[in-house]
Amino acid sequence: MSGGARRVLEAWKLGLVRYGDALRLQERLVADRRASRVSDLVLSLQHPPTYTLGKRRTDHNLLLPEVELRGLGAEIHRTERGGDVTFHGPRQAVLYPILSLRTIGLGARRYVEGLESAMIEVAALYGVKARPGAAGETGVWVGDRKIGAIGVRISSGFTCHGLAFNIDPDLGYFKHIVPCGIADKEVTSLRREAAVELPPDEAIHDQLVQSLARTFFFSDVEVKDESECADMVCLSAATQS
Repeated sequence: MSGGARRVLEAWKLGLVRYGDALRLQERLVADRRASRVSDLVLSLQHPPTYTLGKRRTDHNLLLPEVELRGLGAEIHRTERGGDVTFHGPRQAVLYPILSLRTIGLGARRYVEGLESAMIEVAALYGVKARPGAAGETGVWVGDRKIGAIGVRISSGFTCHGLAFNIDPDLGYFKHIVPCGIADKEVTSLRREAAVELPPDEAIHDQLVQSLARTFFFSDVEVKDESECADMVCLSAATQS
């Protein structure tokens, strides 16, 4: 994309948000971005324990019946994102960019590579050497252990869904699925891989947002906290079907 113009990425810091509420919020924001009612933005949040499946509906990668997964305290959601089954939970950083790829000047592949790059860059801040997945391996890996997942939806050049980076979630939840449909591979976390003490999770969320902004050519980040975004989040929760 051509340089010169100052481009600001809004970062909505939402804290802990139920998956269904976040999904409805994304749908509203994509419609608003398409109509130019909002600018490019990213939602930065965590979810309560939640299993999600992508549009391929690979239910066979759930290793327990749904009733048992719910008995663990987890929600289950079927979505229209790409990718396979994954887990979201506390102490996992989730970013949902709502972007116009045409404005940025990126195609789908370069966009996904940018999401990978953001996670790899943040892992490196803590001495962890991460890499993009090899052929057939989505997401970001440390050796043969997965530290970050990617599942996106792109419609007419507008993005939603995004990335999930494991800071220090309860990895036990991953034992009940085939994460991202890749068997015989472990899931790991920044806490497990880093040899240094980690800062508070919020700082790592912020580092991911800043890395994402640089990767996608934004010159600045404008942060909105939970109180500033409360009306939109509450409206999305109120429209639950």
